[in-house]
Amino acid sequence: MQTIFEIDNKIVSLDVIQARFTCDLAVCKGCCCVYGESGAPLEEGEVGILKTIFSQIRKILRPEGIQAIEKQGTSVLDEDKDKVTPLIGKMECAYAIFENGIARCGIEKAFESGIINFQKPVSCHLYPVRIKKYERYEAVNYDSWHLCDPARRNGDHLNIPVYIFVKDALIRKYGEEFVRKLDQIAKEIADYQGNNMV
Repeated sequence: MQTIFEIDNKIVSLDVIQARFTCDLAVCKGCCCVYGESGAPLEEGEVGILKTIFSQIRKILRPEGIQAIEKQGTSVLDEDKDKVTPLIGKMECAYAIFENGIARCGIEKAFESGIINFQKPVSCHLYPVRIKKYERYEAVNYDSWHLCDPARRNGDHLNIPVYIFVKDALIRKYGEEFVRKLDQIAKEIADYQGNNMV
C-alpha cells in the first residue's frame, strides 16, 4: 500500500490517518511548548499579528517571556531562516505560561479570555501535524516525537487518529472540504484493510 496520497496540491502522509494521537497533558505537562530546536513556525501573516497583539497579551505572559520578546522581537529567524516564535534561554517558547505545572500557550489563554481573536499560531494548533511548503505542493506529515509517547498511548487507548485530533486546526488551515476528503480516504483504507483480513 502507498504511504502517501494527494489531496488537491497537498501530499499527505498515510500516518496522518493511521497513527493515533491525543494529548495527555497530565502526563506530558505540555512539553511541546518547552522543548525543541527552535520556536513555533509562523506563517507570514502571523508575524504581523504577533506584533499587533503583544501589547494586549503581555499581562498574561510571564516576566521572563516578556523580557525575551522585548529583547528578541515578537518573532525571530531560526537557523533555517524560517520565522518562529522567540525562546527563553533556548528552552520554552516566550509565549508559554504555566498553570498547575503544565505549560500552555499564553496566546491561546488570551483568546479564550476574549482579549484577542487570534487563537495561536496554526503550526501549534496543528501539532503533531507539520506542514512543509515546496514550490509546487505542500507536504502534510505526522511528526512522531518521543516526548509525545503519552499522546500516542492515549490516542491508541481512545482510538483517535491524528487527523481527527487536529480536525479543527486542519479546517482552519485548509477548509472543511479537505477534511471531508481525508475522512473519505480513511474510510476507503479501513474498508480495504478489512476486506484483506478476511
